[in-house]
Amino acid sequence: MAPKVRPGIMDIAPYVGGEADIPGIAKPVKLSSNENPLGPSPKAMAAFREAAVELHRYPDGGAERLREGISRRFGLAKESIVCGNGSDELIALLTRAYAGLGDEVLFSRHGFLMYRLSTLAVGATPRAAPEKNLATDMEALLAMVTPATRIVFLGNPNNPTGSYMTAGLLRELRRRLPADVLLAIDAAYAEFVEADDYDAGEDMVRAGDNTVMLRTFSKIYGLAGLRLGFALAAPDIAARLAAWLGPWAVASPAIAIGEAALADTTWARATRDQLGRESQRLDETLSQAGLERVGGTSLFRLARTPVASELFHHLGRAGILVRRFTEQPDWLRFGLPGGEDAWKRLRIALAAFH
Repeated sequence: MAPKVRPGIMDIAPYVGGEADIPGIAKPVKLSSNENPLGPSPKAMAAFREAAVELHRYPDGGAERLREGISRRFGLAKESIVCGNGSDELIALLTRAYAGLGDEVLFSRHGFLMYRLSTLAVGATPRAAPEKNLATDMEALLAMVTPATRIVFLGNPNNPTGSYMTAGLLRELRRRLPADVLLAIDAAYAEFVEADDYDAGEDMVRAGDNTVMLRTFSKIYGLAGLRLGFALAAPDIAARLAAWLGPWAVASPAIAIGEAALADTTWARATRDQLGRESQRLDETLSQAGLERVGGTSLFRLARTPVASELFHHLGRAGILVRRFTEQPDWLRFGLPGGEDAWKRLRIALAAFH
């Protein structure tokens, strides 16, 4: 007799990130994980080195100074901010706090896999709404809401499709959702959308209408290896999430580095501008290779080709890692190359593919 696990646990297959290694190739070009190729701010790196001498000290359990910095950046009370070990932990906290056995959690078909995994982990039922043209279909999403729906997760912009819901539709979605359904907007890529009709949803959080916004230091701040994210929510929601956190959920170096990165607004603006130019360069490179581009933010591009599997293996043999998706076998996702050598290797490999 073995201990009985909770419902849903046996349905979980661990999340698998983009590949990082190719056997026999010492330094592959890694375009498989939507990483910021420019890396973190020099001020953030300096804070990392300074934090190293204090590793024998426990961190500030409330991440007070970091939350104060986030408070100033977004114009929200510190009590509305919860910091965690990346957005992944905050997604898990939301499902633990608001969903359970007999409940449903809703998201768009190509939403981030952690929505589904975190839902299964608490015994709730994940439900994926069909999309229209690789974008969230608001009407399809609303049609799947039932009395059992507790949370709607919305990647905006979404990964891997790069599509986004306009500000007007986002407000309409919140208005038409039942008041007791939590809308969780995952805005990890918000800084990389330049469209005038996009809004990350900050005003909806300020209005306190059962809306949570998730943000991360992994993308615009180039700190994916640090694992630092935060949630913006009404104080009562934030308090419930904070209650689930461990006593020292965010490490001291992460707090110090996050503070420095957040304060270096000049670096963040320059990073956004540079990556915007790099994304245009990627568009041109993929276009020259005859690949159809689908959506995308300025940190990655989704490309479609009927020979995606062959191209994936060809690029791998050339030492270039991209991301493929079993659900859509004609898709490949390309991150941004970092440095001229990586760009050259990508162009040569694409040109050599027939």
